[in-house]
Amino acid sequence: MLAFIQSSPLLLGAALLLLDLVLWQLIPVERRACRIGARLVIFLLFSWVLLAAGMSPLQPAPWVDDVPRNLMATALEIAWWLFFARTVTVVFGLVLIARGGHGGRLLQDVLGALIFVAAVIAAAAYVMQLPVKGLLATSGVMAIVIGLALQSTLADVFSGIVLNTTRPYQIGDAISIDGTEGKVLDIDWRATRLLTGNGSLAVVPNSVVAKAKLLNFSRPADVHGVSISVVVPAKVRPKRVFDALEKALQGTSALLTTPPPKVTVKASTLESVEYEASGFVATMERKVEVRNQLFDLAHRHLEANGVMWNVDLALPPRSRQRELLDDVRVFRSLTSDERDALSQRMTAVEYLADQVILGVGEHSDYVLVIGSGVVSASIRDGERLIEAGRMGPGEVLGIEGLIDEEESLAEFRTLTGCLLYRIDKEQVRNCLAQRGEVQTALTKLQRFRRQNRESLLMQKPPVVKKGGFLSWLHK
Repeated sequence: MLAFIQSSPLLLGAALLLLDLVLWQLIPVERRACRIGARLVIFLLFSWVLLAAGMSPLQPAPWVDDVPRNLMATALEIAWWLFFARTVTVVFGLVLIARGGHGGRLLQDVLGALIFVAAVIAAAAYVMQLPVKGLLATSGVMAIVIGLALQSTLADVFSGIVLNTTRPYQIGDAISIDGTEGKVLDIDWRATRLLTGNGSLAVVPNSVVAKAKLLNFSRPADVHGVSISVVVPAKVRPKRVFDALEKALQGTSALLTTPPPKVTVKASTLESVEYEASGFVATMERKVEVRNQLFDLAHRHLEANGVMWNVDLALPPRSRQRELLDDVRVFRSLTSDERDALSQRMTAVEYLADQVILGVGEHSDYVLVIGSGVVSASIRDGERLIEAGRMGPGEVLGIEGLIDEEESLAEFRTLTGCLLYRIDKEQVRNCLAQRGEVQTALTKLQRFRRQNRESLLMQKPPVVKKGGFLSWLHK
């Protein structure tokens, strides 16, 4: 074997280089470790062949008298340096990508470029015996000229290295760069690419990102802030607004209890005051849904506390009972006169926080409309109760027994102090007799609640309309 190597080292060395190229293409990309392992083995065999044949990458080719053989040997020694640079680069790349993901790939490219430059200089110095000092001096001058010409591009490149090393964000994160919000699609040498909320592609240079105010909405992974702002006339007492917005925050179970939700004054003028209600959700995907729900809850609770917008002073004032009936869907088929008459028969009753309004299996003589406050609806699963949703102003309970003899399938308990309005079921039955649309609405509401109760007990997500799980309790 040694004799064959010494007699045909150049042929064997070229064959090993060709074998490396073939195996690199044949082994699948997914089997990265196998590809790099094969390259490392072939590089060691290639080095052994050169040394066994009397050639050294640190010395010029030994066959000075045989010009063709000497040129071939010189080419193989230069190829050794390039092979060495490529092998070191892919080995480092395997480690960097395993630890750093996309940032590791960018660092691998930069490190690979430096390694190849060093390999070329070493080949020129050791194999070709060129004056490296002069070459380095000339290349230094050229580097200064090129650096000045590509100053902005180099700033983007080095900023990209810093960003991928410190990793303030990564691919898939939702971020904001100086007000430009979007999902990170890619981070390359020059720029960061974002997919914005309206489907546009934003390309932000890395040098701009490095200097900009950056917000990463995806970190920490299990806590994401959500907030709403409402502007109220300055004449409205802040205590009423605080109370309404705190109930709005309690009106959804999607908000985390830790960190706790809060209400603050954001800004104020002589004419108006801006309030902010904020909390946290567990997943980024729920932010839009919960934010929209908070706006609806805030409007309802503010209205329940007497904070009104765009009131037509030309119309006669109406009672709170009459305002509520306009929001209850099952009564929307009634005429205005019929709702006027029904509202006059509604009586108010107050409940303290953590008080049971209607228990599981109980029967109520009244249909109850929530005037203010938050009510929790829970269903029984064996010996324990599972919260199914939360209800706010304008929603109804106690409808069981109007159409059939079914009793309450849920426990309704107050989370805050509540004001409810009672409607005698005989009055509602008169509406059923006069308006078939009311009976149809009640039937659909009962069927929908029953289906969602069964889905929740089976721990399968119910198919509901856009608006969330609370829609089964809504109006």
